Amino acid sequence: MNGQHRANISPGLQVDIVLKKDQRTGATTRGVVKDILTNSSFHPHGIKVRLQDGQVGRVKEIIKQ
Repeated sequence: MNGQHRANISPGLQVDIVLKKDQRTGATTRGVVKDILTNSSFHPHGIKVRLQDGQVGRVKEIIKQ
């Protein structure tokens, strides 16, 4: 599931995000959502979140559990 819709993302979900420094390569980082930082209900590049370890990036993929 992609991370463009805010309704699909909630704290505690495991996700793959792209950090700002990795936008050119598209490398992803896996972690658990702590905070949702994007206010709008949709963002074409992915909803911006903060992971529990403090890293901030846009959600590329929501990991099914």
